[in-house]
Amino acid sequence: MAERREFEFTDANFERIRQFVSEHTGIVLTKKKKDMVYGRLSKRVRKGGFGSFDAFLHELDIGNAEEQDFMINAITTNLTAFFRENHHFEHLANVVIPELIEKNKHSKRIRIWSAGCSTGEEPYSIAITLKENIPDFDKWDIKILATDLDANVVAHGKAGTYREERITGLPDKIIKRWFTSGEGDDGEMVQVAPELQDIITFKRLNLLHEWPMKGPFDFMFCRNVVIYFDKDTQRVLFDRYADILAPNAHMFIGHSETLFKVSTRFESLGQTIYKKLN
Repeated sequence: MAERREFEFTDANFERIRQFVSEHTGIVLTKKKKDMVYGRLSKRVRKGGFGSFDAFLHELDIGNAEEQDFMINAITTNLTAFFRENHHFEHLANVVIPELIEKNKHSKRIRIWSAGCSTGEEPYSIAITLKENIPDFDKWDIKILATDLDANVVAHGKAGTYREERITGLPDKIIKRWFTSGEGDDGEMVQVAPELQDIITFKRLNLLHEWPMKGPFDFMFCRNVVIYFDKDTQRVLFDRYADILAPNAHMFIGHSETLFKVSTRFESLGQTIYKKLN
């Protein structure tokens, strides 16, 4: 027997949500996500005093910006970790950084984009890798742009404060060098080093809208982002990525993603690492 729900959640309700999410984020919600969507939105329906999904969805239809933002933040999934898919950071340290040190030795300038940065673990991991592998780092002009659709996780990333459990398993030398411990309201917390924060700019960005930055970026991470988009949207996105990347720039994507039949502007180096073709 199906579990009784607090609020009626019809197929028509779900379809309206699917259309809203598709139009505003490009994310395609399958029917299998219906229970997940109900779980993430039902508390809002109750706490907001809407009384029904129809009333809540009416607020979206009339352009209630607060509820639209909540919807986007609630539906986008944020799963990340420091040095997640560590082979990417090994390639960054062993291949990409030495190439860029030579290529950009005159300009001493490097620009990086972390697209779909979630709560910031990815751009901070990039920053640590750069700091530890560029001997004269302070003589370089290095900036990381970290963007995400979800305003809440962008704010989290900018603050740079994490539960201590988030860094469990990292090498002691990284923990000691790049994190400081302190008591938080809900247990032990750690703070990333200010020198990492200084080279990262966190911004909210909808990838499907216009991009205010012009590039070129010397490499970018876009991991576990395009899996939410259909193939046509992926093709448009990777074409735009190629346009904003420098010649021969590296692109890192998620472990379950591929550019096969999506883009011919990158060559695969294996392990979801790509290089832009000229």
